[in-house]
Amino acid sequence: MTRSLTPTDRLPILTEAEWSARRDEHHTIVDDLLAGHLARRAAGRTHPVHDFLFTYYSLRPSQLRRWHPGYGTVLLGASAVRAYRDHPGYERVVIDGEPGVRVGREVLERRADTVDFVAELLTATASRPPQLGCFGLHEWAMVYRAGADGVRHSSVPLRLGHTGTDAVVESMQLRCTHYDAFRFFTLDAVARNATAPTREEQMRSEQPGCLHAGMDLYKWCYKLLPLTDSELTVRCLRHAAAARELDMRASPYDLEDYGYSPIRIETAAGRAQYVREQSALTRRAAALREELVNRCTALQAHRTTAPENTGG
Repeated sequence: MTRSLTPTDRLPILTEAEWSARRDEHHTIVDDLLAGHLARRAAGRTHPVHDFLFTYYSLRPSQLRRWHPGYGTVLLGASAVRAYRDHPGYERVVIDGEPGVRVGREVLERRADTVDFVAELLTATASRPPQLGCFGLHEWAMVYRAGADGVRHSSVPLRLGHTGTDAVVESMQLRCTHYDAFRFFTLDAVARNATAPTREEQMRSEQPGCLHAGMDLYKWCYKLLPLTDSELTVRCLRHAAAARELDMRASPYDLEDYGYSPIRIETAAGRAQYVREQSALTRRAAALREELVNRCTALQAHRTTAPENTGG
């Protein structure tokens, strides 16, 4: 079915030259971001820092590469119809006799609960003061008293060995607030955490200083695709990559062979450095979080408007 629209509907409209330029730029950026991961995957090699972005997070490289303009934007031209005819969620439209495509309203209706959840979670997270006293100890808690068989990155040595790593955990209070980090703690580490985060309490416990809450902005973006635009998704991925690097530089692993100098959070100077870098990422995440909330708010507003008349 094709919807017949008019310019008076005040829809965002991109000409073929405009949308194809944005799509091509997106492809160039994503190809650069994916190059190392895809080369390693083809060679059967792994990377303890970067692979996380493509293994823990479920968006496939081919899905990341696919460009989406976001809900409401019309892509004009017969080439748009050809390019998106097999993409789920898109519908054909005609404006003043010119064919085009856009994300269909049925996608908005079907994903309404997800939009509402993401908006509520991110708004609640932003409402709380950032907590900056965890010092990235979650990675240490994941190997605490685990022995050689419990190390998550078995190909990378521990900087301080098993005994030294355990001693660091025992010297400080664990303050993890993020369930998806906490659930990987060893049993001995669970009892040392200040709280016991659960999935059910996520809405009440997520806080903006958490590196993982900032990294997950990427997840919330791609879970809303194609309702959200690919440009914001890529910016959230870049942020997740930067947060992951800080995460692993402050971890118990020795990553100097991979080009990462450690942040020695077992020292006062290292903890101060971690907080400085964590604070910078917290500010960056806050701006991205606000943008994503605004996208969700706009999607919620679209749901309250009547759909356009449908033509033949």
